[in-house]
Amino acid sequence: MPTLPELPNDPAASIEPLEPIEPIEPIDSTDLARWRAVQQRDQAADGQFWYSVKTTGVYCRPSCGARTPLRKNVAFHASCAAAEAAGFRPCQRCRPDLPPLAQRQAEAVAQACRLIEAAETAPDTAALAEAVGLSRYHFHRIFKAHTGVTPKAYADAHRGQRLRAQLGQGSSVTEALYEAGFNSSGRFYAHSDAQLGMKPTAYRRGGSGERIRFAVAQCWLGALLVAATGQGICAVTLGEDADVLVRQLQDRFPQADLAPGDADFERTLAQVLAALEDPRQGAALPLDVRGTAFQQRVWQALRSIPPGVTLTYSELAARQGQPAAVRAVANACANNEIAVLIPCHRIVRLDGSPSGYRWGIQRKAALLAREAANREGA
Repeated sequence: MPTLPELPNDPAASIEPLEPIEPIEPIDSTDLARWRAVQQRDQAADGQFWYSVKTTGVYCRPSCGARTPLRKNVAFHASCAAAEAAGFRPCQRCRPDLPPLAQRQAEAVAQACRLIEAAETAPDTAALAEAVGLSRYHFHRIFKAHTGVTPKAYADAHRGQRLRAQLGQGSSVTEALYEAGFNSSGRFYAHSDAQLGMKPTAYRRGGSGERIRFAVAQCWLGALLVAATGQGICAVTLGEDADVLVRQLQDRFPQADLAPGDADFERTLAQVLAALEDPRQGAALPLDVRGTAFQQRVWQALRSIPPGVTLTYSELAARQGQPAAVRAVANACANNEIAVLIPCHRIVRLDGSPSGYRWGIQRKAALLAREAANREGA
């Protein structure tokens, strides 16, 4: 049998002493959150803090696209001045000493819009890009992303606004076309109908010569007015008082030939009323929509949203392929003159609650509730 080794008299003598353990510093929850923002390149954290990297000697904004450094090499700073006082220089990639990229782009687009609005004739894209310090291609892309239209379309829309203002002030058609920035009468007449919805002389006379039929009815949303030109329905409005709706139509076209609808038009009115119960009833009705090219695209996109389905402004902008054009989409919805048939009531806030509606939030909520109930019962 093997002999067991003898244990020392003092068992502790065979145990080597441990190295002293340094106390663990508590984790700073603020720095932990900052480091997580750096790892995620969180744009929402830009402007709240900056971080420096001791191995490169630079400081960055949290959303910087550079390779994520090791945590041990990172320090956080409350301002650019603090980072520079610690001996770090600005990153040339994210330019932390300048406003955030999105803000710089928005400011460049706003500057370009002001240049377009101040110019007698629309400046070309290359000149605008140079004026705001961007390349032509990059400028064209960010302008469309922020406004929803190209620089040329924006200039055309602004020129249309100037044209309407000049004609509304009683200027002659010739005076108005040159004041609005048209270089020739040929170009003016080629675009005027699309921008005004009628002949320039008729618009100047407040719709004189334009025949508009209309009819009013009571429905579960209150008073409803339907008006149409020879091209199609140009207005569907809602309110408390039918007389007020008629006056609003008269104010819109003070010199137009407004005539109560005949028996044929009563059928159109009946179809619009039916669309309140079943939106499919109004899908085939011809519309006379008057707006910019971008507005008309938004209105067409609204008509493609199925009843009982809602989208946010940002989702609708994304469907246009222009996710940054949220404000332009919201403006197009606000300028819609045709309730129900162009269902801007299907656009809601991010939390799903009804947002602004020119015919009243309560009517919007009622329309959405009716459509949701019909969809569930289908």
